[in-house]
Amino acid sequence: MPVYLGLALLIKPVFGSRIYTNLNLTFKMKVAVVGVTGLVGTVMCRILEERNFPVTEFLPVASPRSIGKQITFKGEQHTVIGMQDAIDRRPDIAIFSAGGGTSKEWAPKFAEAGITVVDNSSAWRMDTDKKLVVPEINASELQPQDKIIANPNCSTIQMVLALLPIHRKYGIDRLVISTYQSVTGTGVAAVKQMENEREGINGEKVYPHPIDKNCFPHGGDFEANGYTTEEMKLVNETRKILGDDSIKVTATVVRIPVVGGHSEAVNIETKESFDLEDIIEDLRKTPGITIQDDPANNVYPTPRSAHEKDDVFVGRIRRDDTRPNALNLWIVSDNLRKGAATNAVQIAEYLVKHALVGTSTVES
Repeated sequence: MPVYLGLALLIKPVFGSRIYTNLNLTFKMKVAVVGVTGLVGTVMCRILEERNFPVTEFLPVASPRSIGKQITFKGEQHTVIGMQDAIDRRPDIAIFSAGGGTSKEWAPKFAEAGITVVDNSSAWRMDTDKKLVVPEINASELQPQDKIIANPNCSTIQMVLALLPIHRKYGIDRLVISTYQSVTGTGVAAVKQMENEREGINGEKVYPHPIDKNCFPHGGDFEANGYTTEEMKLVNETRKILGDDSIKVTATVVRIPVVGGHSEAVNIETKESFDLEDIIEDLRKTPGITIQDDPANNVYPTPRSAHEKDDVFVGRIRRDDTRPNALNLWIVSDNLRKGAATNAVQIAEYLVKHALVGTSTVES
């Protein structure tokens, strides 16, 4: 007979494990992916498959122009449905990647129906009533009543994961960030613009300047303070996730013509003195971090080597000799995976593990 997923605690499933069944308890998870035809939505579906998330019913959801299209998931064809149809079918979890406006309109309606939403847009990130979650850092804050959970910005996710052990041990006083962001962060149309430019095709322009063989310090919209919205996300989201509004943050976002992932040069000033070797060892022990730091042999992270991987790669780890208690990190990650889809799926996995969502069936 149906029981709450709380019984799952009796079998102690492991976070990140691909094993979601044990003894006579079988999970029943109805999952919707909203924005399923977009760039991130497509990757979300692939990651749900790769990580063997316990999907017993898959609901692909998109805008009206995509309703009726066919989506392949786990080797089976599924018909794309609309928002209200998805709500009526009551999924346990809805993973959104459909833009801030869509999320503002529809995420509360899903939540009111008892559906837990993991939202990849910027709509809810700075809402004081919503959790902004990187599972390795603060998933333990989640409660059953959290029906809308915010996925951070792609650049923020990879950076805070690397900052976590440093902040916990030494405290971070100030960050100076320069990002070098993949065109995939803007979406399919941006990738198409770059490909058209490389082929000499005069097609649709998403960016205000050519992107091929170029870069420009413009991510998002410019605000009154001279910073862009993408830069302010790094400021505000970092403080919220690390739980410290005293951290001083300044950022410059640069768009570059690559597709593999985002790169970041981060200068960190700590409140306490540190041993560099201890920092390297702490980073090495941090789940989700891979150290690639052997410059003498040309070993350091790049977007190409990070592409299609879930880890955050850290290299060029060195002291900043111009300031006391300062160091530099080079941080690279696939922005569509850990920077978006993988982080969202990991949040969903945590919800399942801790019986915060879903139902299960006890088999005789």
